[in-house]
This record gives sequence, structure tokens and C-alpha cells, in this order.
Amino acid sequence: MTRAVRFPGFNVRSQSDHWDDATRAVIVGRVNALPAVRFFTPAEEAAAKCLLDQLVDQRTEPGSPRVDLVRMVDARLAEKQTDGWRYDTMPPDGAAWQQTLAALDEDSQRDHGVGFARCTWEEQHAMLEAFRDADDPNWHGLPRSQVWNLWTRYAATAFYSHPELWNEIGFSGPAYPRGYKNLGIDRLESYEVHDAEPGDDPMAGGTE
Repeated sequence: MTRAVRFPGFNVRSQSDHWDDATRAVIVGRVNALPAVRFFTPAEEAAAKCLLDQLVDQRTEPGSPRVDLVRMVDARLAEKQTDGWRYDTMPPDGAAWQQTLAALDEDSQRDHGVGFARCTWEEQHAMLEAFRDADDPNWHGLPRSQVWNLWTRYAATAFYSHPELWNEIGFSGPAYPRGYKNLGIDRLESYEVHDAEPGDDPMAGGTE
């Protein structure tokens, strides 16, 4: 997928000299030092990669920035870094991911004769649309809405913790230890840039 450049010239990592060492190590590590997959099996990793990319509409295109979502999610699960809560009708997050990925592959085998990772982008998209829009509240013995919540929570957390996405949304990154100088609506720091397409902001709202 090719996204419009809404904050042209903005690169949050250009401010890394202003972060403390611990902050810099965490953020740079999300780009250059993600650990190898430790939690998912190879089959689970393949399915999870495609699922996560679908959830954030991230297609592979030459030269496009890419967030390695599957390794970010895998690291959380391997280190048991959960959100600190879960639905009592769902298994613990690690087991829930394994169970739902297996179920997704089972549905894909039934509908397309191959696992989810081997389906085309369009087939994967159609499967997830059908999953989300189905009337049956249960899916393979689990609450459908809670499965969707699990998937999207992990996808969104990984996606929007990555500096490439901070560039996309104009987020200037950690304010520690420097802090902010220009407080107030539409008052930018010297290193920030204005949104090139403010009319597309869904939060702008307004009626005529």
C-alpha cells in the first residue's frame, strides 16, 4: 500500500540525539534490533504475519517503509507482555493467539484448500471481512468479537509504537528529557511540520 505523505520532510528519528540512552535504545531497537521469532511456530508466524498486515492494510511494495509486526507481537507474547487483563471467556493471550491462528488456517483450508498465508491478499481480505460481518457470535468455540479485539489490539499497539508510523501521523516522539516549548493548539515545535492534508482529518468534523 502506498500512503500519502501528510507530513513531508518529517522524520522523528532526526531528534534521537535529544532522547536519553534508554529511550533511544528502545525506539531504535524497534527498527534495527527486533529479536528473532521465539513464540510462534513457523506456521503460526506465517499466518500471523499475513493477518497483522491485513489488519493495518500493510502491503509489501519495493522501497516502502515496513513495520515488522509479527516479530513485535511475537516478542510481546514470548516475554508475556500482555495488557494486564483479558476476557474471562478467552484463553490467556498466548494460547488465544495460537488457537485463533490455527482456526484461521482451518477456515482457509476449508474455503481455499491452502493455509491462510498461502491465500492471495484479496482472499485473505475477504475472509476477514466475512469473519467480522458474520451473524454468529461464536467462532471455533470463542466469542467472535473478543477474537477480533485480541487481534486488533495487538496489531494497533505494534503498528503505532513504530517510528515509521510516527512519521506518518506527525507524532514527534518522546518529549523526555527535552520537553515541549510551544504549548497550545497548532503551535509546532521547530522540528515538526504541518499536516499537508488537514481536510482529511476525521477528527476535524464540523457541519454546514
